[in-house]
Amino acid sequence: MLFDPHSAYSYLIRTRSSTIKRFSSIIALVAGCLLFSLMGAVAVTAQDPVGLTATVSGAAPTQAATINVPANGQTFIAVPITVSGTCVDGLLVKLFKNNVFGGSVMCKSSKYSLRIDLFTGKNDLVARVYDALDQAGPDSNKVSVTYSESGGRVSVSTPYAKRGANPDDSLVWPITISGGKGPYAISVDWGDGELPDLISLATAGSLDLSHVYSSPGVYEILVRVSDSSGDIAYLQLVGVGNGPIDQSGAAQADSVAVRTRTLWWPLLITIPLTIIAWLFGKKHEKKRIKNALLRDEDPF
Repeated sequence: MLFDPHSAYSYLIRTRSSTIKRFSSIIALVAGCLLFSLMGAVAVTAQDPVGLTATVSGAAPTQAATINVPANGQTFIAVPITVSGTCVDGLLVKLFKNNVFGGSVMCKSSKYSLRIDLFTGKNDLVARVYDALDQAGPDSNKVSVTYSESGGRVSVSTPYAKRGANPDDSLVWPITISGGKGPYAISVDWGDGELPDLISLATAGSLDLSHVYSSPGVYEILVRVSDSSGDIAYLQLVGVGNGPIDQSGAAQADSVAVRTRTLWWPLLITIPLTIIAWLFGKKHEKKRIKNALLRDEDPF
């Protein structure tokens, strides 16, 4: 076989062109993997923030609240009355009358004060504290008072002392009205500075109160029910707008930690595979060129 300089030069040019093409393919492949990794990082960042919330059970409260007002044996001819005393700061205080829930309020500065309705006749008052897990502490001292009014008077009750909802979601609170004479006028002050809700109910029974808190916080709710004869019933409750609250009770701005993770593994896997493919491809190309030259054929 004769050496043809022109063919050799042509072979050299095509070999370099093939090498350049292969390098270009590798660069494009590596760039694509890098872009994929960066896109993975953006995708992970754009997802919802990653968070973990856990509640760890602790011991129930051990210090009882006290009832300092009213005095034991006191008689009343009008309602509501104010019940006040001491408590552990930050706990929920529930007031019971004859073992029936009568109202609730949060303990602030180691004190509480709330207005409650009374049953006609004798009322045994007991305050009980609850922690955030609704674990009850010991009962307070018992105070017995009397409400002197004859006849079946109107009353309002609920199975919940404290309820919450996310801001801008509806907080629904069921109540039951009994006794008295219809129709009934219901006023609900939700404790957030908005005008009270005014509701009319033709007959005694159950209904759902509803309200939307615009920001996180702990609010004192007062439900006032009056019947057609002018008799009035009261119920004080605790509403919660869910969310972080600072020490002053004002809502804090939401803050979440966003975890960003760059997906480098596609690039790390692709680089050694590319090198291996390059070496095998180069070896195969040399073998193909050698066989073609031996057969006096164009290797390309």
